[in-house]
Amino acid sequence: QVELVESGGGLVQAGGSLTLSCAASGSILRIYVMGWYRQAPGKQREMVAVISSNGGTDYTDSVKGRFTISRDNAKKTVALEMNSLRPEDTAVYYCKMQVTRLGYSTNYYWGQGTQVTVSS
Repeated sequence: QVELVESGGGLVQAGGSLTLSCAASGSILRIYVMGWYRQAPGKQREMVAVISSNGGTDYTDSVKGRFTISRDNAKKTVALEMNSLRPEDTAVYYCKMQVTRLGYSTNYYWGQGTQVTVSS
């Protein structure tokens, strides 16, 4: 099995910063795309940032220039550095990874989510 564990969420004032981390564990052969998604109350889950295995990145427009996604392939981790946070960034943040397990096909896995609350 594959388990993703997120950390780093919390309460921060507008304009502040937080860094989220997500670590994968289990019988992992390879991790392709890693990403962060978020879901605010009453809204659909949306992509925040993704990073490919070769380091290519993509961000939703609202976070460009404020958030930075990075990965450490050796440690099987992905991080999201969030700066200049706004109240509208308040949401539960989830990491997602595209993983090939030893002896199995490639599938997507989600973390349990971590709450980020930005006060005005």
